[in-house]
Amino acid sequence: MTAIGPTDSLVDVPGVRVGHCTHHGEGWLTGSTVVLTDPDGAVGGVDVRGGGPGTRETDLLNPLHGNERVHAVLLTGGSAYGLSAADGVMSALEDAGIGYPVGPAGVVPIVPAAVIFDLGRGGDVRARPGPESGRLACTDAWTAAGETAVRQGNLGAGTGALAGGLKGGVGSASQLLDDGTTVAALVVVNAVGSVLDPRTGELWGARHLLVEPPARPEPAALQRHLERVEALRRAMMPPEPLATTLVVIATDATLPKSRCAKVAGIAHDGLARAISPVHTMFDGDTAFALSTARRPEPSRFGLHDLLTAAADCTTRAVVHAVLAAESVETAAGRWPSYREELLGG
Repeated sequence: MTAIGPTDSLVDVPGVRVGHCTHHGEGWLTGSTVVLTDPDGAVGGVDVRGGGPGTRETDLLNPLHGNERVHAVLLTGGSAYGLSAADGVMSALEDAGIGYPVGPAGVVPIVPAAVIFDLGRGGDVRARPGPESGRLACTDAWTAAGETAVRQGNLGAGTGALAGGLKGGVGSASQLLDDGTTVAALVVVNAVGSVLDPRTGELWGARHLLVEPPARPEPAALQRHLERVEALRRAMMPPEPLATTLVVIATDATLPKSRCAKVAGIAHDGLARAISPVHTMFDGDTAFALSTARRPEPSRFGLHDLLTAAADCTTRAVVHAVLAAESVETAAGRWPSYREELLGG
């Protein structure tokens, strides 16, 4: 029987912390989300499938390369500009003495990063995350360590996220395997593709929820939504159909880099169940995987269960993000949430 973790979020994996920095107002609608590991780091993997990715330090996660551990993963808005937020994460970790040891008392934190496109959604195209955003996200992760769950919706890297004409955001989910292993996902849903079935208005991924799914939208509400999205498409609003959905999978099972890469790859299966189309040339869809190695390495069948859970958690996390998102209006436009536009709440 499938069991949900205590908080149904990424922090159910021991040693993992999540922090957000949110910028909203006065031209801003963006932010950064950081996933921190134990001070000794975690084994990492990555799989990039979107046609327009913006990433940093992903080559280090190649199983053929020597680096074995990462100390944080940064997800951020700001398109390519937002990659500078990783500098703030590195400096915060350096100040804490966390990183790959070099020289006398020196460290180099290893911080892979990926960005979403949200430029100008708050009204000012120059309002985007920088180093201070990354540093503040780390501070939030350390101070939020006692929280019971990852905060979801319109915050952090999900602040300016959209999902096929609806408001996107941050979502998370977790699962406990029969052998005691924990698997969890965190996503930033910012997709060109749609998260809902145009025939019924139901969320594509809702059937994978482990709780009662939301009610089916009324036909009139669905028709209004489809007409609005089509009008936006015809008017080319926003003018650049650019996006990107990001994923971090974490587990306490011991995995080598090659297996982490496999876990990251199967997370994309979870995206494909919840977003259609996915991995387009306008998206930079990227998935990371982290192993904190607090539990033994799984058997072949245990690995199969872990991979299955990774995909399932990713799908559920997308649904959680869309359901947690709230409507937003800025100088650049108005983006209603799924709950407001389709469910009337």
